[in-house]
Amino acid sequence: MTARGNFIQAVMLTLMLVLSSSSGWAQKQKGSSLKTIELCNGSDVSPEARIDGCTAFIEAGEGALNGFVVAYNNRGNAYSAKADYERAIKDFLEATRLDPNYAKAFNNLGVAYLRTGAHDLAISAFEEALKLNPNYGAAYANRAAAYLKANAYDRAAQDYDEAIRLDPKLEAARSGRCWTRAVLGALQAALGDCDIVLRSETNNAAAYDSRALINLKMGQFSAAIDDYNSALRFAPKLASALYGRGLARFKLGDTDGGQSDMSAAKRIDARIDEAFVRYGMP
Repeated sequence: MTARGNFIQAVMLTLMLVLSSSSGWAQKQKGSSLKTIELCNGSDVSPEARIDGCTAFIEAGEGALNGFVVAYNNRGNAYSAKADYERAIKDFLEATRLDPNYAKAFNNLGVAYLRTGAHDLAISAFEEALKLNPNYGAAYANRAAAYLKANAYDRAAQDYDEAIRLDPKLEAARSGRCWTRAVLGALQAALGDCDIVLRSETNNAAAYDSRALINLKMGQFSAAIDDYNSALRFAPKLASALYGRGLARFKLGDTDGGQSDMSAAKRIDARIDEAFVRYGMP
């Protein structure tokens, strides 16, 4: 992770990648090992064990169609957990082929596409998930993350609004909306979002980074430095936090410290200065 966009994506999408298990699945299958099904359908096992369980079930070729749909989706989740997105995408595509009405598989497909940088394909997959389930808060939040990657902040803000309306406890969406609002200049509203997140997630580097940008834009340079320090404590190579802290130090007259931070940020992300122009802080 280098740039702020990649860091936000990792933080959020890990939280949003919904596991598509079914408590009644194991009871519905015939002629398959219960242990194999438990491994494939379990969220408390290693990705490798889950892959083995799902593969064994799929290769056995026995069971109801829904069982194969869930097995492909669950194996795709396990591959995603290992950052093997090529195999994950193949499995999610197979799950959606077998059941074109399975919204969670489309959502997970979008997550995998987004992790590979295929933003347009990701947005299309999230849109399909939302057609199937218009109340799918996680899919709105994930599509917002895709719009963020495309610097479409207005559209991201709209999707975050909808995600939070549908699921007010979706703090990853609230963290993303804080950042989006900060970039757009809705500073008081952004501050409210970040404060809510940080009351329950005191180790959330992205939220500290977002609140620091708010303070930077509001001219609260010491407060910005405090928040950037907190962000860097949890994510030492977060380029946006280093660059923002450098700006704040410059504003307070610490030219050497500011130059040091900004140079360090540019070694991580050579275009971080261009990003801050987009954020409204040239």
